[in-house]
Amino acid sequence: MGVEQILAHIPALRRYARLLAGDAASADDLVQDTLERACAKWSLWKPGTALRAWLMTLMHNLYLNRVRDWRHDDGHDVWDERNERTHEPMRHAPDMLDLERALARLSPTLRTVLLLVSVEEYTYAEAAQILEVPIGTVMSRLHRAREAVRLSMDGTAETAPPHPLQLVKR
Repeated sequence: MGVEQILAHIPALRRYARLLAGDAASADDLVQDTLERACAKWSLWKPGTALRAWLMTLMHNLYLNRVRDWRHDDGHDVWDERNERTHEPMRHAPDMLDLERALARLSPTLRTVLLLVSVEEYTYAEAAQILEVPIGTVMSRLHRAREAVRLSMDGTAETAPPHPLQLVKR
């Protein structure tokens, strides 16, 4: 067995990349970069461990590196440009799915956890390993993401007051 094992995981990588990147062209670039990195770093994968989780971790880290790099280029934030999606013909369609809008409103950290656990069906522990955060952080982010999506789907997301901060005495 060798790098041929990766082929079975490409559809899952493409789904996750599309959800991270927001458009097909950026997602394809991210998948290609992930596959190149996996081939170059193949010796780092430990046989017997979850290959899919290792690939998702590579992809997640590559995505984060891109975001960090974009934020430092030319002193402007590329997030607004990337999320505009001017190439999509359904951009202003009134019948756009509420769920897609609700997911798009989530911050990248919340959306990533929600997609890993709900779409890709990773356990909390696997998602924590992929994202390199504690399992409690995954659980907290997942709860906040689900609540935000629920409020957005109900149409109360914009009118809901933010959670007040509480002063805790030490």
